[in-house]
Amino acid sequence: MLADLSDAQAIGSGMATALITTFYGALFANVVCAPIANTLEGQTSEEVLTKEMIIEGILSIQAGVNPRIVEEKLKTYLAPSEKMPEEEKKKVS
Repeated sequence: MLADLSDAQAIGSGMATALITTFYGALFANVVCAPIANTLEGQTSEEVLTKEMIIEGILSIQAGVNPRIVEEKLKTYLAPSEKMPEEEKKKVS
């Protein structure tokens, strides 16, 4: 755009091209890339939590901790909606 400053027509067309490409870039980033990034971020945090839970369980088993205590430790990683109360477990069995 700024290669030939003496020609006013060239500056105008160069400015138009620069604004259009900036607009398309911002549109593409917000419509396509941002949702993909948000999805990947959510999956990554869920995967990290799962791996931490696995490591905690393995280390507890290796240390010889009582299985009931290991279960309670691992339940702290779960959301309240994912925890099944003991009464419901007995009904399912």
